[in-house]
Amino acid sequence: MKSFLEPCFSFLTGKNLLAFSHGLDSTALFHLLLENGIDFDIAMVNYGVREQAEEEVRAAEELADRYGLRAHILRAPKWESNFEAEARRFRYEFFESLIERYGYETLLTAHQLDDRLGWFLMRMIRGAGTMELAGMEVCSVRQTRAGRSYRLLRPLLRQSRAQLRDYLEGRGISWFEDASNADHHYERNRLAAEFGDALMARYASGIRRTFDYLDRDRRVLLGEIGESRRFGDLWIVKLQSPSAASRAADRLLKREGYLLSAAERERIERGESLVVGRRWAVEVKEGMLYLAPYKRGVTMPKSFRELCRRLGIPPKIRPYLYAEEIDPSTLIKKTGKRGILQITQRPKTSAFAEDSFLDCNDFLESKRDKE
Repeated sequence: MKSFLEPCFSFLTGKNLLAFSHGLDSTALFHLLLENGIDFDIAMVNYGVREQAEEEVRAAEELADRYGLRAHILRAPKWESNFEAEARRFRYEFFESLIERYGYETLLTAHQLDDRLGWFLMRMIRGAGTMELAGMEVCSVRQTRAGRSYRLLRPLLRQSRAQLRDYLEGRGISWFEDASNADHHYERNRLAAEFGDALMARYASGIRRTFDYLDRDRRVLLGEIGESRRFGDLWIVKLQSPSAASRAADRLLKREGYLLSAAERERIERGESLVVGRRWAVEVKEGMLYLAPYKRGVTMPKSFRELCRRLGIPPKIRPYLYAEEIDPSTLIKKTGKRGILQITQRPKTSAFAEDSFLDCNDFLESKRDKE
């Protein structure tokens, strides 16, 4: 395991932040980073939903102190519904606030091969294409709301949970078991218990190769998605083909904890205007995908509406622009019949790939080819 992880670690020469829970996966990654001499700090969210939550936090702080690391700990609020989606949104907002404040360049998470198979099964039973089935990536580029780019790295994504358990047990390292993983109220746990665990026990190497092939296919499909811009929580993406719209929307919304249904993807591909999850407005117009929080009850002056109309800003996107005081003229300019993304003071960004980071995935793929 260590020999394979070294290519990932060779990119971690800057400031690194590990998303930590003191569970099996993140504890394994914590010690692998130490073994490889990688500098990092940890960030942990205390959801307060388990009896052992306070004990986990104390143990994490003691572990960080033992190795001279900074430990960022934040207690989450209580949510009455949609716990998993709200928890995911909360922790990534926390991580990105730390990235902005302390200048971390890479966020590491301990997702592993069992997690990736779980995602695959969840998407497969609903109907999904290559992009959706491929799921998580080892290396990708994200951007905070304030516009700071960072690398999201999942170096354990080709390792099974069984391998990580063997690694920790072989070194006498303890971790905390998350009792919620046995709660079949969550679909991912039901699928793991009924299918995933048995498949991983017998076919882990084949599953690993399948995801390698899906990663290659995904990179071909990403070529149909052009440059993108982020303005606050608004994304504008240039599309090279109509079929790329649903892939781009699915990719962005997945980061917000929302999974598009098959019907929603079909509507986006048809160019329909829609609101998904009662929260996000999705519009496709003149070769552009627009995605922004859906704002209700916003009264806009006629002059603002007219400016948006002339620029081709779709109707469901306009309330967000007005509420956030974003000047529509800074978003796009019109040349002929197509809109071209306006180069603004904010550097060009991409939600999907970026030249300076592609070497990470290229290098990892070349290593896999030699296995």
